[in-house]
Order: sequence, then C-alpha cells, then structure tokens
Amino acid sequence: MSEIIESITAFIERYVTWLSLPSIKWTDLVEILIISVLLYRVLAWIKESKAWSLLKGIVIILVFVMVAAMFSMTTILWIAKNVFGVAVTAMVVVFQPELRKALEQLGRRKVVLSSIFQFDNRMIGERFSDETINEIVRGSFEMGRSKTGALIVIGQNDSLTDYENTGIRLDAEISSQLLINIFEHNTPLHDGAVIVQGNRIVSATCYLPLSENMALSKELGTRHRAGVGISEVTDSMTVIVSEETGRVSVAYEGNLSRNVDMDELREMLGMIQGKTFEEKKSLRLFKRKAER
Repeated sequence: MSEIIESITAFIERYVTWLSLPSIKWTDLVEILIISVLLYRVLAWIKESKAWSLLKGIVIILVFVMVAAMFSMTTILWIAKNVFGVAVTAMVVVFQPELRKALEQLGRRKVVLSSIFQFDNRMIGERFSDETINEIVRGSFEMGRSKTGALIVIGQNDSLTDYENTGIRLDAEISSQLLINIFEHNTPLHDGAVIVQGNRIVSATCYLPLSENMALSKELGTRHRAGVGISEVTDSMTVIVSEETGRVSVAYEGNLSRNVDMDELREMLGMIQGKTFEEKKSLRLFKRKAER
C-alpha cells in the first residue's frame, strides 16, 4: 500500500506540480474582448460587401497551397511565395472602395467614451420640430397613396453640402404640400432627392451615391439603392416612397426598413430629432394620455 502511495506522490511531484494555469489579469480580458469585437466587425463587413466572394476565392487558393505543401510541390510553393507580396498590394487595390466605406462608417460612429462622459443630455439641441416630422409623414403617405415616387434625405451631423450642390437650391420651409408638388410627375424638380436640414428643404433634384450592398433585394430600384447609399456614407436618414407600390421605406446606417406605417415613420424620425431627455419623457407621457 505504501508503495502505491509513494508512486502516486512521485507522479504528482513529477508531472502535476509543473502544471499551472497562467495568471489572467483584467487587462487580458479587456484585450480579448476588443479583439473579439474587432474580428466580428471585420467578418460582418466582409459578409455584407463584395469582399465575401473574393474572400472565398482566396480561401480556395490557400487550400491549394496547403495541399502543395503537404505533397512538397516545390514549383507551386515557389510561385506562391513570390506572388504573395504582389497579392497583398493587389488586395488593397481591389478592396479600395470597401475599405474607404468602412473607414467612413468608423469615423461616423459615436465614440464610446464621449457617450459615457456626456452626463448632461440638455446639451443636445433639437434638429427639427415635431411639425416638421408631421409634415414629412403626412406628405410621404399622401404620395404613397397616389404612387408618387419620392426620396427625402434628412440630415444630422454629417455635412451633405456635396450632395446639395448637385441639385437646385430651394431653402424653403418644409410642408407636405411642397413635398408633394416637388415630386409630382412631369415637374422640373421631381427627379432626384430632396435634402432637408433642420426645418427647411435646402435642395431638390439632388444626386445620391448608389449602394453596392449585394444583400439588398433585387426587386429594389435605383431610388431605394440611392437611399441606402447615402445612409452608408453619412449619418442621414432617408425616407423613400416607391413609385410602383406606394409603400414607404426608411434607410438609416446602411439598413433598409421596408413598408413602414405612419407611426413607425414618426418614431424613426423622432429617433434622430435630438430632443432632450426631459422633452422625450414629456412626449411619451403625452402619447400615453392621448391613447387613453
């Protein structure tokens, strides 16, 4: 019995005592979290862009290189080794539009620290009034009932000057009647987008960048792709009225919400309105009382 105990003790002293878990500090956990978030964002960006198809091609090439390494195919390995440096440069050139778009979106993201240390919500001013929201909602759905196509861009913090300059300057107070007249068929201003800043329509017949997002439905036309495109490169929100179906959609941060109703549109516009916390609380209380 003593021999067994001695054997177990010797085994533990020889092997088990050498085993020890590495010390984990809180900075290691933060580092793991940051890397995980970055890796997820990169994979999500690749999945939503044309880079996904190219990535699958690269994976296939890497599989062939691994097979060549397993069977010592020296010629293929030599070619892969000498082409690698050129391939990295070629990838940067091929992915240039996607990389530029990703950096623009990163620049438009709210910094986490600024949102944490912004204790006073009253510093955020109201971008546009409730009356402006009502006029946009009313005009959008009246145009939807008559199947009049429309594209209304509502600006936030990012400058839309480059897109405003592609159209005709208006600087007019916003109203549903004016929106309907602008987008009426066979009128000089109906083609293109209207850009809204604050409580005024600043330009009409504006040209917008088209989205290249492959995930968008093939049945969507140029108007919807333009609405999504401007939301990918700026922080604006775009209201889109389909000329074919009369349905109202909203594009924001590269995403498209289709077939929204009046309440949903009003809520989405209220999201970027910039009301203070106290005003939003009063507005919710008013709505609850009105429902009763």
